[in-house]
Amino acid sequence: MATPHINAKDNDFAKTVLMPGDPLRAKFIAENFLENPVQVNSVRGILGYTGTYKGKRVSVMASGMGCPSIGIYSHELFAFYGVENIIRVGSAGAITEKLKLRDIVAGIGSNTTSNYASQYHMPGTLAPTADYTLLSTAVEAAKEMGIDMKVGNLLCSDAFYNEGGMEETREWAKMGTMAVEMESTALYLEAARMGKRALAIVTISDHLVTGEVTTAEERQNTFTQMMEIALETAVKMEEK
Repeated sequence: MATPHINAKDNDFAKTVLMPGDPLRAKFIAENFLENPVQVNSVRGILGYTGTYKGKRVSVMASGMGCPSIGIYSHELFAFYGVENIIRVGSAGAITEKLKLRDIVAGIGSNTTSNYASQYHMPGTLAPTADYTLLSTAVEAAKEMGIDMKVGNLLCSDAFYNEGGMEETREWAKMGTMAVEMESTALYLEAARMGKRALAIVTISDHLVTGEVTTAEERQNTFTQMMEIALETAVKMEEK
């Protein structure tokens, strides 16, 4: 059952996988939220675990950084391991004053500077979007938890160190884009191509307008509300 990048066995993954970029964030989620977590992947240091949350089977595995990396892992999970839902739980940079540090955003759409969609040879421009059922379920979960989760468009960038500078990135806010990250486009496109479901939920780790930032340790260990929304969403999806 092993793929070039995942050495798990058949049925090692649950139907829903939470996918942080950082392998240590995957480890943190498994150790702090899952009951009886079992490590199911370690290839290239991309840690993956499966356990239970509120009696429902849930998995968590890292994606690494950028569209090519999450494209590989989401494709293999969807295509070879029977995964139906992937919820990205990551960090993002705010590009609008409407957001503050540690706000949570669910990406309804993914604007992009990436060329990832070109592989599909479509006779036009693809618009990568979240799955509505997964998104609406996450919104419902956040409301029940009393969390003010924002919903809006993300910018998925291939460049962390953008030669055009922060001013170029902030231009996207003119069209209602809320935050910038690096994975949502590939995840949404892979899910669409496979007939699966995907959603990116991100926590604002730094602010391109105010200059505020969080530390690497904070990003790894303290974005727990985002993690809990994703876990509650996974449980609700099992009940539907």
